[in-house]
Amino acid sequence: MGVIMRTICALFLLATQSMGAPEAASRMNISENILSQKDEALPIETMFQVPTPMPTFPPSENLLRQKDEALPIDTIFHLPAPLSAFPPSGDGFATGVIDLGELQVTQISAFNKVWSTRDGGLHNKGATIFEPKNIPKGFYMLGSYSQPNNNALYGWVLVAKDVSSNTTKPTLKQPSDYTLVWNTKSLNINQEGHAYVWLPIAPNGYKAVGHVVTTTQYKPSLDKIRCVREDLTDQSEQYSLIWSNNGFFVYDVRPSNRGVETLGVRVGTFVAQTVETTTNLSLSCLKNINAQKTSSMPNLQEIDKLMKIYSPLLVLHPKEKFYPSSVNWFFSNGALLYTKGQESEPVKIEPKGTNLPQNGTNDGAYWIDLPIDGTNKGRVSYGDLNSSISYVHVKPMYGGTFTDLALWVFYPYNGPSSAKVKFIKNIKLGKIGEHVGDWEHVTLRVSNFNGELWQMYFSQHNKGTWLDASQLEYKVGNKPIVYSTLHGHASYPHVGLTLLGKKGVGIKDDAEQSNFVFNLAAYELISAEYLRYVVIEPPWLNFKRHWGPRIDYDLYKGLKNMRHILPRPLKSLIDKIIEVLPKEVLGEDGPTGPKEKSNWSGDEV
Repeated sequence: MGVIMRTICALFLLATQSMGAPEAASRMNISENILSQKDEALPIETMFQVPTPMPTFPPSENLLRQKDEALPIDTIFHLPAPLSAFPPSGDGFATGVIDLGELQVTQISAFNKVWSTRDGGLHNKGATIFEPKNIPKGFYMLGSYSQPNNNALYGWVLVAKDVSSNTTKPTLKQPSDYTLVWNTKSLNINQEGHAYVWLPIAPNGYKAVGHVVTTTQYKPSLDKIRCVREDLTDQSEQYSLIWSNNGFFVYDVRPSNRGVETLGVRVGTFVAQTVETTTNLSLSCLKNINAQKTSSMPNLQEIDKLMKIYSPLLVLHPKEKFYPSSVNWFFSNGALLYTKGQESEPVKIEPKGTNLPQNGTNDGAYWIDLPIDGTNKGRVSYGDLNSSISYVHVKPMYGGTFTDLALWVFYPYNGPSSAKVKFIKNIKLGKIGEHVGDWEHVTLRVSNFNGELWQMYFSQHNKGTWLDASQLEYKVGNKPIVYSTLHGHASYPHVGLTLLGKKGVGIKDDAEQSNFVFNLAAYELISAEYLRYVVIEPPWLNFKRHWGPRIDYDLYKGLKNMRHILPRPLKSLIDKIIEVLPKEVLGEDGPTGPKEKSNWSGDEV
């Protein structure tokens, strides 16, 4: 109740300040006041003149100044430290070429600029369209590449080579014609020339996987691009918006079905469309039909090298009290296993979790909790940074052309949440947000063509954010920085306050610089299914139940009850707090382990 009253007092202060108070007015003789108003000169009786004539700039000069302004995309991004070659291992990782089954592909990151605009798009900086250059002999272009101008140039497209023995139906064919999707000639925008976006018309039994873009109205050569035999293609979907203007949309494209067992291969191309739709795209993606689809995945030695190069540095909040620990430390220091119906007889968990129930379903029959005695309970809840390691799960993505390294971090306890309401910067929410057993993770997405880091995923509660490698912060070499938020332990790429709400009201995710840095290079490889029996999974990984007990909070009910006795301004503010409180933090079970998350076998959400 103390927390509730402090919250209500803060809201009452906000309401009274927003309502204001009437000021005392002095009495005045009405006729005297009217007379003084008649004698007083009014501002409207003076004509305003501009002190100095405004200079004029010809439109061409304005455009010239905009064109001369450097944009982020004018710089090509390179990782901070050069990559050393991966030693020959007899496997297919980082060899430059991947065999999809009758079709070889390689990744091209060198481009010629075709067209650019400085209007629209992210941050109103426009977008640029490129086509690949320096294509190896025997390989063919599959489509163009496009990127917003607000980031350094850092992209790729696949080019392909037919290695089949089928002469009657090869894997690649020229288009039979082109259809004009759209052009920019009539647009009143700052652009370099005009763009004409062409969709290849694929022969029967083939699919187009990319566009050709020219700067004239004449159709490109049929030899410019290749379409792909349909059994080597899969369904695609639009991903992130690159650029739009007046009913025209340019989207990045990715496979619709993504995960460990899926075969769709991302081509790196974009889709241009005049209708904003997410289904029935005009372009497909590739498909890996090679029987050895994971032949380009890294082996144990290559995984270790990737971890040495890219393992992130986790920066904890300077006011953080609940640190991560190793799972074995948590078990060895008194963590207990509870059984439904036998709550009075919890069992101490063995150091490696060997006595935890294996497999099954999350049926509520078992759960994990902190030690019973107060001293150990508090001590264990604070974690042990010195014992902490990252738990690494390695899996194929995009049909085995990329490797995802998911780095999981375990916290024995998740601390309480706080909220911000308008200019009241910090409202403590009591025990809301607290729970036992907090699993957090980040994911590194590495190209299997060359071993280069392309993207990184930051998990934030029940969702997260993908960023390109060009948008990350780096501390030592190619090690990106991850900022962990106060008590909630969500992962962010940069410092700052993120509100989980709207209109200045929400739960706080607060990330700051500090000297508490956890190097995730200390790791245990817990799973890599494609290596079959090479990696032995620890027993605790197959514990399917909750890593903490069910917790119900009283603050939510208290706020709802207090709402009925408060004036209207306070009621609306309480409604705003209640609206942004996630259901999972108002009353929740401890989280499940990594293997129970949807991203274990699928893509990140």
